[in-house]
Amino acid sequence: MRTQLKWLPGPGVKILGIALQNEENWVVSAAAKPVGICPDCGTRSQHRHGWHHRRLQDLPVQGQSVEIRLALNRWQCRYRKCGRRTFTDRLPEIAAAYMRRTGRMAEIVGLVGHKMGGRPGENLMHRLGMPVSDDTILRQLKRGNPASIQKDTIRVVGIDDWSWRHSSRYGTIMVDLERHSVVDVLEDRSVESARSWLQEHPTIEVVSRDRCGLYAQAAREGAPQARQVADRFHLVQNLREAIKEQISVYGHAHVRPILSEDAIASARSQQRRARLAHRQSRQEIFEMLQALRQQGLTYSEIARRTGYERRSIANWLTSSAPRDRNRAALNKTSPLYFEAFLAECWKDGNRVGRHLFYDIKNRGYTGSRSNLERLLKVWREAENIHLDEPPPEMDVSEPVRDPDTDHIISSVVAAALCTKPRALLTDLQARKVNALKQGSRAFAIMRGLAMRFNGILRGTSSQALDEWIDDAVDTELTAIMRFASVLRRDIDAVKNAIELPWSNAQAEGQINRLKVLKRAMYGRAGPELMRARMMPLNHRN
Repeated sequence: MRTQLKWLPGPGVKILGIALQNEENWVVSAAAKPVGICPDCGTRSQHRHGWHHRRLQDLPVQGQSVEIRLALNRWQCRYRKCGRRTFTDRLPEIAAAYMRRTGRMAEIVGLVGHKMGGRPGENLMHRLGMPVSDDTILRQLKRGNPASIQKDTIRVVGIDDWSWRHSSRYGTIMVDLERHSVVDVLEDRSVESARSWLQEHPTIEVVSRDRCGLYAQAAREGAPQARQVADRFHLVQNLREAIKEQISVYGHAHVRPILSEDAIASARSQQRRARLAHRQSRQEIFEMLQALRQQGLTYSEIARRTGYERRSIANWLTSSAPRDRNRAALNKTSPLYFEAFLAECWKDGNRVGRHLFYDIKNRGYTGSRSNLERLLKVWREAENIHLDEPPPEMDVSEPVRDPDTDHIISSVVAAALCTKPRALLTDLQARKVNALKQGSRAFAIMRGLAMRFNGILRGTSSQALDEWIDDAVDTELTAIMRFASVLRRDIDAVKNAIELPWSNAQAEGQINRLKVLKRAMYGRAGPELMRARMMPLNHRN
């Protein structure tokens, strides 16, 4: 009797016999105890209609599969108001309705599918004596019960995007930063989907994100009560990109130079070339890119030859005709929204940027002063232009060379050294930094700003951030001024990044895990399967 109890699949079942079939599979014959309760009306029946036999796959024994042949009672429901005429005893403790395996077996199948996927899980299950196909494993995984976190328990969420296909299609991942787990995987990257998800979770107090304006807008509309936190890593990365751009303008070589040495000798000539390229008709640009593509050049090679972004080239070449420009509607963050008022003040002689900034700010302007100054600069240049005089040349510093190898220090290396503290520099790097500071006044200014910015991010007080932005704007370095102005537009999220301990590091780590799973499934997993494998499962230990 004790031997039979070890084979017992669950409560309410009586073991009738155990046999070894074909010297490979164990067959357990069992019968369910009569219950006779209608699942629709709940009326107990005493009128037996017949028998119903189910075959259930159960956990293996010593590497050999086990099949349970279960005999169930079929009853008649004679309650007149019930629409069901016959029903079979159900044993939810053993197996769900219409399932071909026991609950404990289905739990193992779902767990293996969650950790390993379809084909690897199939190989492992066959080796363990539980033969299941890969389609069944994935179907069980999708049908399984993912760990559902209550909507009223999510307080801190991290949002980031990931690519279904690079530069083509993106999705969104939601991470509970307090529990260190994924709570959802969205199929697309849009304001609507992120906003809808945030609205379904009204208890969110903190939203951590990167510098993407899309998620900032979704957080403002979907969770207005939450505090937004900009990711500190992306802040430093954006500063490094701005430094690299500024160093490239000042004549330093790039890792993959597009222009010749003569072409980059003058920053003024480079700006004129960019303006002329921008003034070309869209039809000419479209025909030029199509001709280069017909020569067999790749998108990257076309980008190097023309100077356009690779993503823009891809958009041009995937269309059959030049696309129309999508002009954004003016809002109160743009000084052009107040163009009529500014033009009237300009004619009256009020041309001081500081005064005009406060005037339009009182009228509802929410943009930055540097954005206004760019508009006023165009107006000033339009009045002072002299067609007969050649354009003035900008003073461009000579490229700084490495004191050890006498090679020109690239802008990428210079930007990386500019943001690295002195204590972390090696001896070779310290000599490069000294050479750059002596040979480039702009580098010395930017390194001072970068060290101050790192100190502000590593501290706990954001009071010095406003002063840093003002100093960055006063440097008159174009890339640094643009970075500071963008920083000012997102000032609340940046200050929260300094004062709060949250960041998007967990979301980045979960994206790395998602990429591993996606590539292990050869990129053929859909949103449902990707979500099932990324979210944790509820299973018994």
